[in-house]
Amino acid sequence: MPKSRHTTEQIIAILREGDVRDGNVPEVARKHGISEQTYYRWKRKYGGTGMAEAARLKKLEAENARLKQLVGDQALALQVMKEQLGKRGWA
Repeated sequence: MPKSRHTTEQIIAILREGDVRDGNVPEVARKHGISEQTYYRWKRKYGGTGMAEAARLKKLEAENARLKQLVGDQALALQVMKEQLGKRGWA
C-alpha cells in the first residue's frame, strides 16, 4: 500500500474544512490537491473521528501491522522446519 502524503491529522482537518464550507467538496479538494473520490474515501474512513480517536486508530494499525509481520515470520519458520524434517525422512 502506498504511503499517504497526508497525515491522519491533516486528513481530519481537510474533512472539517469541507464540512465548514457547507459541502463545497470540489473547492476543498482542489485547494488541497486531492480528488473528490479521495475526499469521500477519507470521509468514509475518518468521518466521525476526532484527533484523539485518530491517534488511537493509528496506534492500532501499527500494532496490527507488527502482529501480522510476527505471524508471517512464524509461518515461514514453521515451513522451513517442515522442509528440513522432510529432507531427513522424519515427516
